[in-house]
Amino acid sequence: MKEVTTIGLDIAKQIFHAHGAGSSGAPVFSRRITRQKLIQFFASQPRCVVAMEACAGAHHWGRELMRLGHEVRLIPPAYVKPFVKRQKNDAADAEAICEAAQRPAMRFVPVKSEAQQASAAVFRARDLLVRQRTQLLNALRGLLAEHGWVAPKGLFHASAIMAKIEGPSCELPASARDVFLVMIASVRALDERIHLLDREITKRAREDETARRLMTIPGIGPITATALLALAPAPESFRKGRDFAAWVGLTPLQRSTGGKAKLGSITRMGELTLRRLLILGSAAVVLHASKRGAAKGSWLEQMMARKPRMLVTVAFANKTARIVWALPAKGGVYRAPAVA
Repeated sequence: MKEVTTIGLDIAKQIFHAHGAGSSGAPVFSRRITRQKLIQFFASQPRCVVAMEACAGAHHWGRELMRLGHEVRLIPPAYVKPFVKRQKNDAADAEAICEAAQRPAMRFVPVKSEAQQASAAVFRARDLLVRQRTQLLNALRGLLAEHGWVAPKGLFHASAIMAKIEGPSCELPASARDVFLVMIASVRALDERIHLLDREITKRAREDETARRLMTIPGIGPITATALLALAPAPESFRKGRDFAAWVGLTPLQRSTGGKAKLGSITRMGELTLRRLLILGSAAVVLHASKRGAAKGSWLEQMMARKPRMLVTVAFANKTARIVWALPAKGGVYRAPAVA
Protein backbone atom coordinates (compact mmCIF):
# COMPACT_ATOMS: atom_id res chain seq x y z
CA MET A 1 0.00 0.00 0.00
CA LYS A 2 1.28 3.46 -0.90
CA GLU A 3 2.23 5.80 1.92
CA VAL A 4 -0.16 8.70 2.43
CA THR A 5 1.42 12.18 2.26
CA THR A 6 -1.69 14.38 1.95
CA ILE A 7 -5.20 13.93 3.34
CA GLY A 8 -8.11 16.11 2.30
CA LEU A 9 -10.74 16.25 5.05
CA ASP A 10 -14.29 17.42 4.40
CA ILE A 11 -15.62 18.36 7.84
CA ALA A 12 -19.24 18.46 9.00
CA LYS A 13 -21.23 18.14 12.22
CA GLN A 14 -21.28 14.35 12.48
CA ILE A 15 -20.09 12.66 9.26
CA PHE A 16 -16.64 13.49 7.85
CA HIS A 17 -14.96 12.25 4.68
CA ALA A 18 -11.20 11.79 4.22
CA HIS A 19 -9.38 11.44 0.91
CA GLY A 20 -5.75 10.32 1.06
CA ALA A 21 -3.16 10.75 -1.68
CA GLY A 22 0.45 9.71 -2.10
CA SER A 23 3.47 11.79 -3.02
CA SER A 24 2.61 11.50 -6.74
CA GLY A 25 -0.95 12.72 -6.13
CA ALA A 26 -2.51 9.34 -6.87
CA PRO A 27 -5.45 8.46 -4.56
CA VAL A 28 -4.75 5.97 -1.76
CA PHE A 29 -8.08 5.82 0.06
CA SER A 30 -11.46 7.54 0.34
CA ARG A 31 -13.16 6.93 3.64
CA ARG A 32 -16.27 8.03 5.55
CA ILE A 33 -15.58 8.74 9.25
CA THR A 34 -17.90 9.58 12.15
CA ARG A 35 -17.12 12.42 14.55
CA GLN A 36 -16.41 10.06 17.46
CA LYS A 37 -13.75 8.14 15.48
CA LEU A 38 -12.00 11.07 13.77
CA ILE A 39 -9.17 11.55 16.29
CA GLN A 40 -8.62 7.78 16.51
CA PHE A 41 -8.36 7.58 12.72
CA PHE A 42 -5.76 10.35 12.41
CA ALA A 43 -3.78 9.02 15.37
CA SER A 44 -3.28 5.80 13.37
CA GLN A 45 -2.12 7.65 10.24
CA PRO A 46 1.53 8.54 9.52
CA ARG A 47 2.45 12.20 10.04
CA CYS A 48 1.31 13.99 6.90
CA VAL A 49 -0.33 17.13 5.52
CA VAL A 50 -4.02 17.41 6.46
CA ALA A 51 -5.99 19.96 4.45
CA MET A 52 -9.44 21.35 5.24
CA GLU A 53 -11.65 24.18 4.09
CA ALA A 54 -11.44 27.23 6.36
CA CYS A 55 -15.04 27.00 7.58
CA ALA A 56 -16.89 26.51 10.87
CA GLY A 57 -14.97 24.15 13.17
CA ALA A 58 -11.85 24.06 10.97
CA HIS A 59 -9.63 25.89 13.47
CA HIS A 60 -10.73 23.58 16.29
CA TRP A 61 -9.96 20.44 14.30
CA GLY A 62 -6.76 22.03 13.06
CA ARG A 63 -5.50 22.45 16.62
CA GLU A 64 -6.50 18.88 17.50
CA LEU A 65 -4.69 17.39 14.50
CA MET A 66 -1.60 19.53 15.11
CA ARG A 67 -1.36 17.99 18.59
CA LEU A 68 -1.12 14.60 16.86
CA GLY A 69 1.86 15.84 14.85
CA HIS A 70 0.16 16.47 11.51
CA GLU A 71 0.79 19.56 9.38
CA VAL A 72 -2.56 21.33 9.00
CA ARG A 73 -3.40 23.55 6.03
CA LEU A 74 -6.66 25.49 5.84
CA ILE A 75 -7.81 26.59 2.39
CA PRO A 76 -10.43 29.27 1.62
CA PRO A 77 -13.52 27.49 0.19
CA ALA A 78 -13.47 29.69 -2.93
CA TYR A 79 -10.06 28.25 -3.84
CA VAL A 80 -11.31 24.66 -3.46
CA LYS A 81 -14.40 25.01 -5.65
CA PRO A 82 -12.55 24.91 -9.03
CA PHE A 83 -11.17 21.46 -8.15
CA VAL A 84 -14.60 19.85 -7.56
CA LYS A 85 -15.43 17.44 -10.39
CA ARG A 86 -19.02 17.57 -11.60
CA GLN A 87 -21.40 16.56 -8.79
CA LYS A 88 -20.94 17.95 -5.29
CA ASN A 89 -20.82 15.40 -2.45
CA ASP A 90 -18.60 14.68 0.54
CA ALA A 91 -16.24 12.38 -1.37
CA ALA A 92 -15.83 14.88 -4.24
CA ASP A 93 -15.25 17.73 -1.79
CA ALA A 94 -12.57 15.79 0.12
CA GLU A 95 -10.82 14.89 -3.15
CA ALA A 96 -10.93 18.54 -4.28
CA ILE A 97 -9.47 19.70 -0.96
CA CYS A 98 -6.66 17.14 -1.26
CA GLU A 99 -5.96 18.23 -4.84
CA ALA A 100 -5.96 21.95 -3.96
CA ALA A 101 -3.58 21.41 -1.03
CA GLN A 102 -0.97 19.92 -3.35
CA ARG A 103 -0.83 22.98 -5.63
CA PRO A 104 2.49 24.82 -5.07
CA ALA A 105 0.95 28.30 -5.41
CA MET A 106 -2.09 27.65 -3.18
CA ARG A 107 -2.84 30.16 -0.40
CA PHE A 108 -3.59 28.93 3.10
CA VAL A 109 -5.24 30.34 6.22
CA PRO A 110 -3.24 30.23 9.50
CA VAL A 111 -4.82 28.15 12.26
CA LYS A 112 -6.14 30.43 15.01
CA SER A 113 -5.49 29.84 18.69
CA GLU A 114 -8.27 29.46 21.25
CA ALA A 115 -7.45 32.92 22.64
CA GLN A 116 -7.84 34.51 19.20
CA GLN A 117 -11.19 32.83 18.65
CA ALA A 118 -12.37 33.87 22.11
CA SER A 119 -11.49 37.50 21.34
CA ALA A 120 -13.16 37.28 17.95
CA ALA A 121 -16.36 36.06 19.61
CA VAL A 122 -16.70 39.44 21.34
CA PHE A 123 -16.85 41.28 18.01
CA ARG A 124 -19.17 38.76 16.41
CA ALA A 125 -21.55 39.05 19.37
CA ARG A 126 -21.36 42.85 19.33
CA ASP A 127 -22.08 42.98 15.58
CA LEU A 128 -25.08 40.72 16.07
CA LEU A 129 -26.50 42.93 18.84
CA VAL A 130 -25.93 46.10 16.79
CA ARG A 131 -27.76 44.57 13.82
CA GLN A 132 -30.66 43.53 16.04
CA ARG A 133 -30.89 47.05 17.46
CA THR A 134 -30.87 48.51 13.94
CA GLN A 135 -33.64 46.12 12.88
CA LEU A 136 -35.80 47.13 15.86
CA LEU A 137 -35.27 50.84 15.26
CA ASN A 138 -36.09 50.52 11.56
CA ALA A 139 -39.23 48.54 12.37
CA LEU A 140 -40.22 51.16 14.95
CA ARG A 141 -39.72 54.01 12.47
CA GLY A 142 -41.76 52.15 9.85
CA LEU A 143 -44.67 51.49 12.20
CA LEU A 144 -44.65 55.07 13.48
CA ALA A 145 -44.84 56.35 9.92
CA GLU A 146 -48.23 54.63 9.64
CA HIS A 147 -49.47 56.98 12.37
CA GLY A 148 -47.93 60.08 10.83
CA TRP A 149 -44.79 60.16 13.00
CA VAL A 150 -41.67 60.53 10.84
CA ALA A 151 -38.29 60.11 12.53
CA PRO A 152 -34.94 60.75 10.80
CA LYS A 153 -32.29 58.03 10.76
CA GLY A 154 -29.72 57.81 13.53
CA LEU A 155 -29.50 56.86 17.19
CA PHE A 156 -29.78 60.48 18.33
CA HIS A 157 -33.12 61.00 16.58
CA ALA A 158 -34.31 57.56 17.68
CA SER A 159 -33.68 58.46 21.33
CA ALA A 160 -35.73 61.63 20.94
CA ILE A 161 -38.73 59.90 19.42
CA MET A 162 -38.58 57.05 21.95
CA ALA A 163 -38.68 59.61 24.77
CA LYS A 164 -41.69 61.22 23.08
CA ILE A 165 -43.52 57.86 22.94
CA GLU A 166 -42.77 57.19 26.62
CA GLY A 167 -43.98 60.66 27.64
CA PRO A 168 -47.38 61.06 29.33
CA SER A 169 -48.63 63.39 26.57
CA CYS A 170 -48.20 60.81 23.77
CA GLU A 171 -51.11 61.04 21.33
CA LEU A 172 -50.73 57.56 19.84
CA PRO A 173 -53.56 55.03 20.30
CA ALA A 174 -53.10 53.09 23.53
CA SER A 175 -53.09 49.72 21.75
CA ALA A 176 -50.30 50.82 19.39
CA ARG A 177 -48.33 52.63 22.11
CA ASP A 178 -48.16 49.46 24.23
CA VAL A 179 -46.54 47.61 21.32
CA PHE A 180 -44.06 50.44 20.75
CA LEU A 181 -43.10 50.44 24.44
CA VAL A 182 -42.24 46.73 24.19
CA MET A 183 -39.98 47.47 21.23
CA ILE A 184 -38.37 50.40 23.05
CA ALA A 185 -37.66 48.19 26.07
CA SER A 186 -35.92 45.70 23.76
CA VAL A 187 -33.83 48.50 22.22
CA ARG A 188 -32.74 49.73 25.65
CA ALA A 189 -31.84 46.17 26.72
CA LEU A 190 -29.69 45.78 23.61
CA ASP A 191 -28.06 49.16 24.36
CA GLU A 192 -27.01 47.91 27.79
CA ARG A 193 -25.51 44.70 26.38
CA ILE A 194 -23.65 46.59 23.64
CA HIS A 195 -22.20 49.01 26.21
CA LEU A 196 -21.13 46.03 28.32
CA LEU A 197 -19.25 44.52 25.39
CA ASP A 198 -17.74 47.92 24.55
CA ARG A 199 -16.33 48.17 28.06
CA GLU A 200 -14.88 44.66 27.80
CA ILE A 201 -13.24 45.52 24.45
CA THR A 202 -11.82 48.78 25.84
CA LYS A 203 -10.43 46.92 28.86
CA ARG A 204 -8.67 44.38 26.65
CA ALA A 205 -7.21 47.14 24.48
CA ARG A 206 -5.74 48.95 27.48
CA GLU A 207 -4.17 45.77 28.85
CA ASP A 208 -2.47 44.76 25.57
CA GLU A 209 0.77 46.53 24.66
CA THR A 210 0.37 45.99 20.89
CA ALA A 211 -3.20 47.31 20.98
CA ARG A 212 -2.00 50.47 22.75
CA ARG A 213 0.55 51.04 19.98
CA LEU A 214 -2.08 50.49 17.28
CA MET A 215 -4.31 53.10 18.91
CA THR A 216 -1.66 55.76 18.21
CA ILE A 217 -2.67 55.51 14.51
CA PRO A 218 -5.31 58.09 13.46
CA GLY A 219 -8.72 56.47 13.01
CA ILE A 220 -8.01 53.41 15.18
CA GLY A 221 -9.66 53.13 18.59
CA PRO A 222 -10.03 50.31 21.12
CA ILE A 223 -12.58 48.35 19.07
CA THR A 224 -10.53 48.36 15.85
CA ALA A 225 -7.23 47.71 17.66
CA THR A 226 -8.58 44.68 19.52
CA ALA A 227 -10.32 43.41 16.37
CA LEU A 228 -7.04 43.55 14.45
CA LEU A 229 -5.31 41.44 17.09
CA ALA A 230 -8.16 38.92 17.20
CA LEU A 231 -9.01 38.54 13.51
CA ALA A 232 -5.84 39.30 11.56
CA PRO A 233 -3.07 36.72 11.03
CA ALA A 234 0.43 37.33 12.34
CA PRO A 235 2.32 40.06 10.42
CA GLU A 236 4.89 37.44 9.39
CA SER A 237 2.18 35.93 7.15
CA PHE A 238 2.55 38.87 4.75
CA ARG A 239 5.62 40.08 2.89
CA LYS A 240 4.66 43.75 3.05
CA GLY A 241 1.88 46.14 3.96
CA ARG A 242 0.36 46.00 0.48
CA ASP A 243 -0.30 42.29 0.93
CA PHE A 244 -2.08 42.92 4.23
CA ALA A 245 -4.23 45.69 2.70
CA ALA A 246 -5.15 43.32 -0.13
CA TRP A 247 -6.01 40.57 2.38
CA VAL A 248 -8.38 42.96 4.20
CA GLY A 249 -10.04 43.79 0.88
CA LEU A 250 -8.96 47.42 0.40
CA THR A 251 -7.79 46.99 -3.18
CA PRO A 252 -9.72 47.80 -6.39
CA LEU A 253 -11.43 45.15 -8.47
CA GLN A 254 -9.40 44.32 -11.58
CA ARG A 255 -10.91 43.66 -15.01
CA SER A 256 -7.65 43.92 -16.94
CA THR A 257 -6.92 42.24 -20.26
CA GLY A 258 -4.61 42.72 -23.21
CA GLY A 259 -2.06 44.57 -21.12
CA LYS A 260 -4.57 47.32 -20.24
CA ALA A 261 -5.18 47.88 -16.53
CA LYS A 262 -8.86 48.46 -15.70
CA LEU A 263 -9.54 49.08 -12.02
CA GLY A 264 -12.95 49.47 -10.40
CA SER A 265 -14.26 49.89 -6.88
CA ILE A 266 -12.93 47.83 -3.96
CA THR A 267 -13.90 44.18 -3.98
CA ARG A 268 -16.11 42.35 -1.49
CA MET A 269 -13.30 39.88 -0.82
CA GLY A 270 -11.25 39.91 2.35
CA GLU A 271 -12.04 40.28 6.04
CA LEU A 272 -15.40 42.10 6.16
CA THR A 273 -15.25 43.14 9.81
CA LEU A 274 -11.76 44.64 9.64
CA ARG A 275 -12.46 46.40 6.34
CA ARG A 276 -15.61 47.99 7.74
CA LEU A 277 -13.86 49.13 10.93
CA LEU A 278 -10.91 50.61 9.02
CA ILE A 279 -13.21 52.48 6.63
CA LEU A 280 -15.35 53.82 9.49
CA GLY A 281 -12.25 55.05 11.32
CA SER A 282 -10.87 56.62 8.15
CA ALA A 283 -14.23 58.29 7.47
CA ALA A 284 -14.05 59.96 10.89
CA VAL A 285 -10.53 61.28 10.17
CA VAL A 286 -11.48 62.56 6.71
CA LEU A 287 -14.68 64.19 8.02
CA HIS A 288 -12.72 65.94 10.78
CA ALA A 289 -10.18 67.14 8.21
CA SER A 290 -12.91 68.42 5.88
CA LYS A 291 -14.38 70.55 8.67
CA ARG A 292 -11.23 71.78 10.42
CA GLY A 293 -8.66 71.32 7.68
CA ALA A 294 -5.84 68.83 7.26
CA ALA A 295 -2.18 69.56 7.96
CA LYS A 296 -0.74 71.98 5.43
CA GLY A 297 1.00 70.14 2.61
CA SER A 298 0.07 66.68 3.96
CA TRP A 299 -0.95 63.70 1.82
CA LEU A 300 -4.51 63.99 3.13
CA GLU A 301 -4.82 67.66 2.17
CA GLN A 302 -3.53 66.98 -1.35
CA MET A 303 -5.93 64.08 -1.83
CA MET A 304 -8.96 66.03 -0.55
CA ALA A 305 -8.17 68.88 -2.93
CA ARG A 306 -8.53 66.70 -6.05
CA LYS A 307 -10.58 63.61 -5.14
CA PRO A 308 -14.13 62.91 -3.85
CA ARG A 309 -14.40 62.41 -0.09
CA MET A 310 -15.48 58.75 -0.25
CA LEU A 311 -12.56 57.89 -2.51
CA VAL A 312 -10.19 59.66 -0.10
CA THR A 313 -11.74 57.69 2.78
CA VAL A 314 -11.02 54.32 1.15
CA ALA A 315 -7.52 55.42 0.13
CA PHE A 316 -6.84 56.54 3.70
CA ALA A 317 -8.12 53.16 4.97
CA ASN A 318 -5.69 51.42 2.61
CA LYS A 319 -2.87 53.61 3.92
CA THR A 320 -3.91 52.84 7.50
CA ALA A 321 -3.89 49.09 6.81
CA ARG A 322 -0.28 49.31 5.64
CA ILE A 323 0.69 51.17 8.81
CA VAL A 324 -1.18 48.58 10.89
CA TRP A 325 0.99 45.86 9.37
CA ALA A 326 4.21 47.86 9.86
CA LEU A 327 3.80 48.55 13.60
CA PRO A 328 3.72 44.92 14.86
CA ALA A 329 6.20 43.82 12.17
CA LYS A 330 8.82 46.53 12.78
CA GLY A 331 7.98 47.78 16.29
CA GLY A 332 7.58 51.32 17.57
CA VAL A 333 4.58 53.63 17.61
CA TYR A 334 2.96 55.74 14.92
CA ARG A 335 4.66 59.05 14.16
CA ALA A 336 2.91 61.50 11.84
CA PRO A 337 5.06 62.24 8.76
CA ALA A 338 6.76 65.61 8.83
CA VAL A 339 5.43 68.10 6.28
CA ALA A 340 8.12 69.50 3.99
